[in-house]
Amino acid sequence: MSKVLLALPGLLLPGLFLGEGSVSSWADGSGQGENKEMLRRYCIRCHGRRKQEGKLDLSAFDVDLPEQSAEVAEKIIHKLRAGMMPPPGSRRPEDAAGIAMAEDLERRLDAAAALDPNPGRRSFQRLNRPEYAAAIHALLDLEIDAAELLPLDAKSANFDNIADAQLLSPTLLDAYMTAAAEVSRQAVGDPKAAVATKTYTNPGYVSQWDRVEGAPRGTRGGISVLHNFIADGQYVFKMAFEHTTTGGFFGQTARGEQLEISINGERVALLEVDRWMHVSDPNGVNMETDPIFVRAGPQRVSAAFLRTFEGPVEDLLSRHEWSLVDRQIGVSGYGITALAHLKDLGVRGPYSPTGVSDTPSRRKIFAPRPNGQKEEEAAARAIIERIGSQAFARPIESEDLDAMLGFFADGRAEAGFDYGIRVALQAILSSPDFLFRFEEPADPTSAKGNYLLSDRSLANRLAYFIWGAPPDQELLGLAESAQLGTEQEMLAQSRRLLADPRSSALATRFAAQWLRLEDLERVHPDRLLFPDYHQQLADSMRRETELLFADLVDRDRSILELLTADYSFLNERLARHYGIAGVRGEAFRRVKVVDPNRQGLLGHGSILTLTSHANRSSAVLRGKWVMEVLLGSPPPPPPPDVPDLDETKAAEAGRMLSVRERLEMHRADQACNSCHRMMDPIGLALENYDVTGRWRTKDQGSLIDASGELYDGTPLNSPQDLRGALLNRKEVLVRNFIRNLLAYAIGRRVEYFDMPAVRRISEEAALHGYSLSSLILGVVRSDAFRMSRSAAGEEIK
Repeated sequence: MSKVLLALPGLLLPGLFLGEGSVSSWADGSGQGENKEMLRRYCIRCHGRRKQEGKLDLSAFDVDLPEQSAEVAEKIIHKLRAGMMPPPGSRRPEDAAGIAMAEDLERRLDAAAALDPNPGRRSFQRLNRPEYAAAIHALLDLEIDAAELLPLDAKSANFDNIADAQLLSPTLLDAYMTAAAEVSRQAVGDPKAAVATKTYTNPGYVSQWDRVEGAPRGTRGGISVLHNFIADGQYVFKMAFEHTTTGGFFGQTARGEQLEISINGERVALLEVDRWMHVSDPNGVNMETDPIFVRAGPQRVSAAFLRTFEGPVEDLLSRHEWSLVDRQIGVSGYGITALAHLKDLGVRGPYSPTGVSDTPSRRKIFAPRPNGQKEEEAAARAIIERIGSQAFARPIESEDLDAMLGFFADGRAEAGFDYGIRVALQAILSSPDFLFRFEEPADPTSAKGNYLLSDRSLANRLAYFIWGAPPDQELLGLAESAQLGTEQEMLAQSRRLLADPRSSALATRFAAQWLRLEDLERVHPDRLLFPDYHQQLADSMRRETELLFADLVDRDRSILELLTADYSFLNERLARHYGIAGVRGEAFRRVKVVDPNRQGLLGHGSILTLTSHANRSSAVLRGKWVMEVLLGSPPPPPPPDVPDLDETKAAEAGRMLSVRERLEMHRADQACNSCHRMMDPIGLALENYDVTGRWRTKDQGSLIDASGELYDGTPLNSPQDLRGALLNRKEVLVRNFIRNLLAYAIGRRVEYFDMPAVRRISEEAALHGYSLSSLILGVVRSDAFRMSRSAAGEEIK
């Protein structure tokens, strides 16, 4: 008798006893029908065993009635299609047998779902940080940093817009109220503003050897920001510089350093940098300008050093904490010079405010502008009605309008017309109708069981899905005239939204979260081991990946091209890092990628760096990332008390061990082996990339051996092999992408009952080569996007 184990995500299923002949027949592929039957029996005739932690009894599962245990059936389907079942080390049938079994289960589940479709349901959504910033920009033409106003958003299923993870708390509600007050003040302006300081800080990994984005040409380093001045008045700009460990100004050997302060590119001050400053001085290692008059509104403020040299520079402060010098080739020849570094820029004011000039926000708000006090109430009514209707994504009701006019009247009585509008605007931004997206049925009288969502609800879903922002007037107009809800109009509007530049949010919001690009901020490669890594390079890495995805959307390419693209989007900084010649300047442009190891997502520095540790690459993290993000098969968490990969055994060996050698030692622990034999070969195929994504041939002085075997037996020796192995499972890749896209679009986790819809979207998209538009429009067409289901016993009113 032979005992077999079946592994599912997060489950360990005790295998069944089959006769030796049966196992042999199942494993050697003799007979398609026999293989299918053996695999069916393998899945269903498990020993009766009680449920244990991490284990599940499937003795009651009936393969001929998978709909009775649909959740388990969907997990089996995924494992079969991914080739993960049976696990490595077990005898395997032909791959076609597993696919046939999966297809049989799918047909049965899809037929059952057609008889009782379940579009799912979710609670209301609230504006998260990015959505809040986008809504304010659309409403008031004002750029804000929502991270300064609102607490961090919780994530679930990879995304920050999942409704049931968006918990409400008194702290959050207070933050919304405070944000409403500050945003309305920034938008309208404040001629009586008290003096205050806003400080901008350079992260420690920012290099200052080159011009920063937004600063004038001919400068290097420093800080450049878009600052919203609250009123016309005098402002003082304060600069804090890096200093040495002994308190002296960092840059004492730099002679003649000058710091330029500019507003919108025009110089307003030029300061001679005192290289003898010390923290013990009355002003410390700081400088400030005389008061400078600046008008209200958003202005580009730059504090940057004048560039006084030509040629290459090594900015060692941003690279080595212990270094006090930068080497440069200057106009006078080769020398050793310490580059000064700007740490903080403070904007303090306004002193002696004289009023509030016209600003983009004021132009957006004050239309119409009253001519005299007699017209103020009518003008206020028009302003509040227009802004309120846009903020609430519906015509403002008379009761709400009267309430807002009451706020206006109170404010006007206190400080005049502008302040009255500011108070009313604060009330609008504090309203639940602005902060929350409540969804309604199209027909409240028949909203039992499954029901269609109202056109207003669909307008919100569509806009926040594709734009990450509120619906525009065209969408709202169609919703109000009840013309949006038809499939034809929904698809037409989807195409219009995709053609708009705002659809770039699919790259910066959806793709960035799906691919975990925010994790790049958490990895800080060791400055001694990777001296060429700095914040601007990290930003370029992330931008490369976002631009590739945005290009696939813009040109309506296949989602599989994310892995196969023989081109990318690079600037000079990133091209130099990759060793690609012929790219000059700061602007990103499309570049042909000849090296097959650098092609596609698996060759992007963003992915390779975020899956590394500070001092070494990580085959475990890279393998885990591929399994979780691309295949949708996250490995279970490691068992307790299992040590990390460390140098303990390396010390015993008397030398530094390679990642492969340490992994082999780690897998010797049986508690670790079952998961690591799945992840490690994937990560090892990418081992020729170092922590920062550069190609290498050696690790710790030894030649890198990237060979391995995927869990399904496919040999792996390089990133190309891994890419090919993944594309052999393209149905798994596409379905996993659809699951993530659907979750982001509808604001809830995708459940087992959504999988028939996922398969339908995939099948239809296959006819169009899995183009991005076919996948996005498939999501919009789905019941999960256009419908909802009432809770048991609930009536929608």
